[in-house]
Amino acid sequence: MRRTLGLVIAAVVALVLSACGSSSSDPSGTAAADAPLKVGVSPVPHAQILKYVADNLAPAKGLKLDIVEFSDYVQPNLQLQDGQLDANYFQHKPYLDDFNASKGTKLSFVVPVHLEPLGLYSKKVKDLASLPQGGTIAVPNDATNLGRALKLLADNGVVTLKDGVGTAATEHDVTGNPKNLTFRPLEAAQLPRSLDDVDAAVINGNYALEAHLNPSSDALVLEKAEGNPYANGLVVAQGHENDPRVRTLAGLLTSPEVKKYIEDTFKGSVIPAF
Repeated sequence: MRRTLGLVIAAVVALVLSACGSSSSDPSGTAAADAPLKVGVSPVPHAQILKYVADNLAPAKGLKLDIVEFSDYVQPNLQLQDGQLDANYFQHKPYLDDFNASKGTKLSFVVPVHLEPLGLYSKKVKDLASLPQGGTIAVPNDATNLGRALKLLADNGVVTLKDGVGTAATEHDVTGNPKNLTFRPLEAAQLPRSLDDVDAAVINGNYALEAHLNPSSDALVLEKAEGNPYANGLVVAQGHENDPRVRTLAGLLTSPEVKKYIEDTFKGSVIPAF
C-alpha cells in the first residue's frame, strides 16, 4: 500500500511539473506555440506594419498576434523585461544596447525590419541657410538619438563635431557652431509639438509620421539609408529568441510581402532594412 501510494504521489508531482513546463511563458512549451504573441509597438509605422502581418500573413502560419501600442520608448522595454509582453517592435539596436546598459535589462535584438530616417523639420524656415543666428533646435534627449541628431546636423554642415565622436556625440562635442545655435533636448514624442516654439527640430521618423509630416518631402534634411545602423526591429527577452512564435513573426516581418507593403504604403518615408 505504502509503495503504491508513493508511486501515485510521484506520478502526480511529475504531471504537475510537466504542466508547469508547458506554460505559455516557456518558449519551448507546447502551449506557447498556440498562445497569442503579445507585441508592444509604436503606433506609426510599427503598428501599421504589424497589423498588416496580423491580417494578411499570420493566419496562414497559425500565428495569433496581440498588438499593444505605446507612445513612449521606455515602457515597451520595461514591460518586455517584466514578462508583460512577449516581444516588442519599435527600436533600433543602438537604442536597445544603451537601454540594456543603463537599465540592467536583458533584451535581445532578433531581426531588423525597417529604417525610419531621422529628419530636421521646421515651421519657420524653408532651408538650412535660413536658420537664424542664435536659433534653437530641439533634439531627442535619449543618448543614441541625440548623437544621431547631432551627426545629421554635422553631415549637413550645420555644426562641426569633435573628430571620431560619430553618433556618440553630445552637445559638449560640438566644436563648430557658426550660427551659435542652442540645442533643446526633449523626449522624442514631444519633438513634433515643439515645432511652434523652436526654429527647427530633429524628429524621429515614427513621430514625424504620427504628426502627419512626410519625411521624404517635409524634412529640410534627411538621414541616408546606406550604411545606416538604425534599423528598427523585433526584440525579445534573452532566452526567448527560439520561441516558435517569435521565429514565425521574424520570418513574416522580413518577407517579400512586407517589403512591398512598406514601399507601397510609405513611399520612401520608411525603408525596408532587409
